[in-house]
Amino acid sequence: MAGRFPSSVLFCCDHNAVRSPMAEGLMKKFYGQRAYVQSAGVKNDLDVDGFAVAVSRELGVELDRHRVRSFDEMKDWGDDLSGFDLVVALSPASQRQALELTRFFHLDVEYWPILDPTGIGETREAKLAAYRQTRDQIVARMLERFGPPTTGGENP
Repeated sequence: MAGRFPSSVLFCCDHNAVRSPMAEGLMKKFYGQRAYVQSAGVKNDLDVDGFAVAVSRELGVELDRHRVRSFDEMKDWGDDLSGFDLVVALSPASQRQALELTRFFHLDVEYWPILDPTGIGETREAKLAAYRQTRDQIVARMLERFGPPTTGGENP
């Protein structure tokens, strides 16, 4: 069920290396400049995941230059959490962190339970299949929440 379209969205997950960068890139591709979009993690101890880069590229989303960041770094980079209309948490840990950080601000926090593909699959193809499943879960939730793409993004 589509809700009001926000003017700014923050996607968050555990490390800002797989799910939240995919969501950020997909949102920008599907909805362009309709909303300011960023992503963050509870931690920033990993680089953007190569499998996330590969499956995002299949939909025309480039994550090669994504720089991971944590909630703590957001302020240093000029993004104040209170400036977002909507925070979308893609993992339980990021939901807890987002709710803790937003308890003094009036903004919406939504939880989208999205599969963490990082430990799934033995072969390259099995891993790619798991990452595609994660990407496709994000796409489905995004289309349900925000409606059909308004820019070059087409329904996969």
